[in-house]
Amino acid sequence: MRMIFIILLLLFVTFLLAPLAILFFRSFITEEGIGFSNYAAALSNSTFISAIGNSIKVSGATAVITTTLAFVLAYAVNCTRIYRPIKGAVKIGILIPMLIPTITYGFAIMYTFGNQGLLTNVFGWNLFEIYGFNGLLIGYVIYTLPAAFLLIHNAFHYVDKKFIIVSKLMGDGTFRSFMNTVFRPLLGAMGGAFVLSFILSFTDFGIPASLGGTYDVVATQLYQTMLGSIPDFSQGAVIAVWMLFPAVIGVILLNYLERFNFHYDKLSETELTLSKARDSLFGMLSVVSLLAMLSIFVVMFIAPFVTAFPYDLRFTWNHITGVFQSNDLVMVYRNSLLVAVLTAGLGTIIAYGAALLNARTSLKGKQTVDVFSMITNTVPGMVLGLSYLLLFNDSSLKGTFLIIVLCNIMHYFTTPYLMAKNALTKMNPGWETSGELLGDNWMKTIYRVILPNSVSTVLEMFSYYFINAMVTISGIIFLVSAQTNVVASEINELQHFAQFNEIFVLSMLIFLTNLVVRGISEVFQKKISNE
Repeated sequence: MRMIFIILLLLFVTFLLAPLAILFFRSFITEEGIGFSNYAAALSNSTFISAIGNSIKVSGATAVITTTLAFVLAYAVNCTRIYRPIKGAVKIGILIPMLIPTITYGFAIMYTFGNQGLLTNVFGWNLFEIYGFNGLLIGYVIYTLPAAFLLIHNAFHYVDKKFIIVSKLMGDGTFRSFMNTVFRPLLGAMGGAFVLSFILSFTDFGIPASLGGTYDVVATQLYQTMLGSIPDFSQGAVIAVWMLFPAVIGVILLNYLERFNFHYDKLSETELTLSKARDSLFGMLSVVSLLAMLSIFVVMFIAPFVTAFPYDLRFTWNHITGVFQSNDLVMVYRNSLLVAVLTAGLGTIIAYGAALLNARTSLKGKQTVDVFSMITNTVPGMVLGLSYLLLFNDSSLKGTFLIIVLCNIMHYFTTPYLMAKNALTKMNPGWETSGELLGDNWMKTIYRVILPNSVSTVLEMFSYYFINAMVTISGIIFLVSAQTNVVASEINELQHFAQFNEIFVLSMLIFLTNLVVRGISEVFQKKISNE
């Protein structure tokens, strides 16, 4: 146990704390020595100040819209009696954007709302300007909606619907009943969804890379500073430190919202009464929201199969075969698969091992894993990637698959770790003691008893790591090289040559790959639960 704990500590110190410490220290290094002049220069730079203001404005609008929409959809699924297939469609359809790189959202929006876009041709005129605030807002809402929905949907499982009925019987009006029995118990989850949506939008690079135009945001400022004609490491470190502020404020806000959380002594299985007005309204809102979101991605599955969208709509396989005949594009797809498999395999082992030590042992200092988990949850991908670049720039890790895999593991550690911790905590605490009495050591008990009872969680952890490693761009944009280029970073390069058909084909490959992995995981989990 101690050996595993020491290895984990060394891993987190080397690949989480040390890079962030170097990043923070680098932000104070100036030509004259150590000082605050880098921060003063950033604050006196009108372009940077404008980028921060733009990021706050579009991220704030995104968080409000996303949280509201996620609540409406979660309420429709959990607190109405709308047609069951619609509920199932919402729960499945809402997750589709998670299987596609965020940089692809921008191109899908361009091909949907642009001058010659799909919906522009349907309506006969441009609905709105897509570059800048409008395009970013649409892209961010699509990007953050799945995570916000899952958070609020999960919280609904712990809301006792019996109190909704009791409130009505006691004569409460619709508004008062809703506020006391639904909104109030979900306040913490909704606050979490708001913070999550804001941070994800504030730190994302993929969507502004394709739709930002002249509308500067903090993520594009960092990218231009580091990958411009003359990289400025110190100024890049300053921008990265500024990107941490929303996460810090978010953690403080979430801790404040914790006081509003409460639990019921016992949850009852209660079916809500039928209401045609309520069910019709929320059923319609659910269908419209889902169709609006998915309609943006329709073009991704049309454009590669026509000669020249939207001018020549004759069917062709040329774009598909062209990608598979290109050695470079096939290589980046293989690289993505390799990175995703290594990230999922090693990440699952590390997260599961950390959760085991925390939930199933009495080791001193095991709570430090929770601290590391909190740090990885608050550090944006671009910040972590830049910190790796600064620390390992002159090492043998530079330009290797290993540094990309390690960055992905740290970046997405929190969710798989909490999945495992929650599952292991609920298991019988006496299994290890029984194993010792029967002559088994701790590792044998884990292998023979604990692991078989948590296979479903392990599969979910593997799936989560794999999918995120396939679609991420923010965390690895500073780490890829010509030999380790992956699909998401290749898409960023292809846009400069206007090779949108290749972009959509590669995006479809990622989507189908993630769909297959997710489907296999679901099949095995159902099989395990039925045994």
